[in-house]
Amino acid sequence: MTDTLELFPGGDPAARSRPDTPDPAHPAPLAARMRPLTLDEFRGQQKIVGPGGPLRAMIDTGRISSFIMWGPPGSGKTTLARLVADSADAAFVAFSAVTEGVARVREIIAEARSRRQATGRGTILFCDEIHRFNKAQQDAFLPVVETGDIVLIGATTENPSFEVVRPLLSRAPVVVLDPLSPGDLARIVADALADSDRGLGTAGVTAPGDVIEHIAEAADGDARRALGILERAAGLAGKDATLTLDVVESAIQRRFAVYDKSGDQHYDHISALHKSVRGGDPDGALYWLGRMLDAGEDPLYIARRLVRMASEDIGLADPHAVGVAMACRDTYRFLGSPEGELALAQAAVYLASSPKSNRLYKGWGRALGRARETPGEPVPLHLRNAPTRLMKDLGHGEGYLYDPDQPGGVSRQHYLPEAMTGERFYDPGDAGWEAELRRRLAEWARRRR
Repeated sequence: MTDTLELFPGGDPAARSRPDTPDPAHPAPLAARMRPLTLDEFRGQQKIVGPGGPLRAMIDTGRISSFIMWGPPGSGKTTLARLVADSADAAFVAFSAVTEGVARVREIIAEARSRRQATGRGTILFCDEIHRFNKAQQDAFLPVVETGDIVLIGATTENPSFEVVRPLLSRAPVVVLDPLSPGDLARIVADALADSDRGLGTAGVTAPGDVIEHIAEAADGDARRALGILERAAGLAGKDATLTLDVVESAIQRRFAVYDKSGDQHYDHISALHKSVRGGDPDGALYWLGRMLDAGEDPLYIARRLVRMASEDIGLADPHAVGVAMACRDTYRFLGSPEGELALAQAAVYLASSPKSNRLYKGWGRALGRARETPGEPVPLHLRNAPTRLMKDLGHGEGYLYDPDQPGGVSRQHYLPEAMTGERFYDPGDAGWEAELRRRLAEWARRRR
């Protein structure tokens, strides 16, 4: 078994070998008491702890290597770190990047080296919230992970691709944890109700299946939240009570979105909104818009993205789309929340219901690319400005034909540099107004020829 040290100020570390040790005078929260002590008690994450999973292999063999767990709150990161460490003959040091700094990391490294030299035993360092360290601070782990002085188990709720330095990722591969499923959470709730040592078994509290399922759904993949709801509901109901949906609703009070306005959730949600609009699904667009607004997203950020969708995905298939999006943005600015949110919903539904074309988007990309490739191509003389006599004498503007005066409003002249004559960038599609545009441009091209 591992030696365990908890890095929190005050008290004897040896007396705090587990934060969830029961104290009759000051009982720990139910979520802490019910933290699994063995892998058999652990629920969920079967792809990593089930047969053939990477953490299962470490636990079964006791051969532990550095890794970083990435997953949402309440998905089991800290518990799995403890279970992995318990299977190894090594000292286990738990550390939080929220409350400790790199100076303490250096102390732990020095202690680990001394321990290894004196006894041959290794050290497992569990760094919770590792993304809170900046990239220079994370570099402190590199040499000791490389030499094996410590085995690093990191945990983060943020995308390691952005928050963890690449050299550390190459030494400590990422293990991804998913939100716990409602089925997993229902089993966790049922375990807590039945457990007489650490759970609510001695309180005589019971719950029918539909109530357990409701708690599991309301927890949004978070085991701590599920057990917190259960504990509050049990407190409201009292000893020997049967929990009801009304009591559980009182314990839930309000479900808050799992959302970070600068992290993955922010980008995943706006991606879902954008793709719902692009896919022509107004229901999906309204749903993701609601999720973002309810989570506290900046409405004007959403409005800007809606304007972008109008140009990128609709373009000239519906020339009014940009105007609608801009008008709805201005309406929100005028009304604010919550009244103005309806205008954002109007824009989202209008854009989702509009014909789609990315021909303008692609045409602009091709034209911009050619403009960057040919910055030295001269402007044809007939297109040049000629505000002075000298410029006119040099031929600027000579031969230019004023299109509105030509038959059919189209002249027989070209508007690209001579070396690029005949190149096409914008090719209208057949959706919406672009079908008419395609016909018109084809007729103009015929007249120019």
